[in-house]
Amino acid sequence: MSNSTNKRPVILTGDRTTGPLHLGHYAGSLKNRVSLQHTHQQFLLLADAQALTDNAHDPAKVRRNVLEVAYDYLAVGIDPALTTICVQSALPALAELTMLYLNFVTVARLERNPTIKTEIQLRGFERDVPAGFLCYPVSQAADITAFKATIVPVGEDQAPLIEQTNEIVRRLNRQIGHDLLPEAQAMIPTVGRLPGIDGKAKMSKSQGNAVLLSASPDEIRDAVRQMYTDPNHIRAADPGTVEGNVVFTYLDAFGEDPSAIEDLKTRYRQGGIGDMVVKRQLEEILQSLLAPIRERRAHYAADPAYVMNVLRNGTAVAREITEATLKEVRDGLGLFAFA
Repeated sequence: MSNSTNKRPVILTGDRTTGPLHLGHYAGSLKNRVSLQHTHQQFLLLADAQALTDNAHDPAKVRRNVLEVAYDYLAVGIDPALTTICVQSALPALAELTMLYLNFVTVARLERNPTIKTEIQLRGFERDVPAGFLCYPVSQAADITAFKATIVPVGEDQAPLIEQTNEIVRRLNRQIGHDLLPEAQAMIPTVGRLPGIDGKAKMSKSQGNAVLLSASPDEIRDAVRQMYTDPNHIRAADPGTVEGNVVFTYLDAFGEDPSAIEDLKTRYRQGGIGDMVVKRQLEEILQSLLAPIRERRAHYAADPAYVMNVLRNGTAVAREITEATLKEVRDGLGLFAFA
């Protein structure tokens, strides 16, 4: 496990355990994590406690998906010898740090956070927002600082959460009197948020517009055939629009030959190429990408005891690190401690 004391930059990232991961996760974060684990000290958090902030009515779903997400991590190439994979709810220091940090942020500031405002609107909470959901940025600040991470890979829409973490860090450091905790930098991926196959929203299993990493060949084929293109491109001879065309968005994200994709775009814009031709090219790319991931995932899913052992070992490493940070924060604040 990654309990190294070297000077590699520390990365903290992870996912809420609300369902298996999909192509949007792969394009936006998983592919980068596989690469970063070779150059950084990477901690990967299965955020089951944070998943409860809007799933408290179904804790069994959250628990079940701890393993589902872990299978996906291992299937895409996350190596537990290089990346520490750990379970959030099994790290009690995170909960105590969250409680302490809540004293360094106001409700008004949490309500102004653009990311939280948007998510509240999407979920239709209005004034019935769960307190745990409103305080999500503080919980994330605890996660980041507990590992003293200086780099946090997030989507552009999540950047305000990192800024809020740094505000808490600055206030806490001022209170303590020295720079105990480092500030973190958001690492924004070059590939933006991948739309769902319907082109109307971000890819999400709950919206029924996602392609899971475990998708079968038939499911991949069906998803590609359903993809939103240009509604005005009725005949192959008609000029087509590439912008907002989900098929081309996916080709840009997953195609390995940019020049070939640019040529396809030019031909599509000029007219003379049908949607099914473009979709067949995308399907071929996705089938090739997901086949080995699906095979490795099935291998790990057939051996849950091994995966549980990976999580147990990683969480033990993470517990030692996070408890050491908690002790430093408690000592810095001058809190009571038994000898």
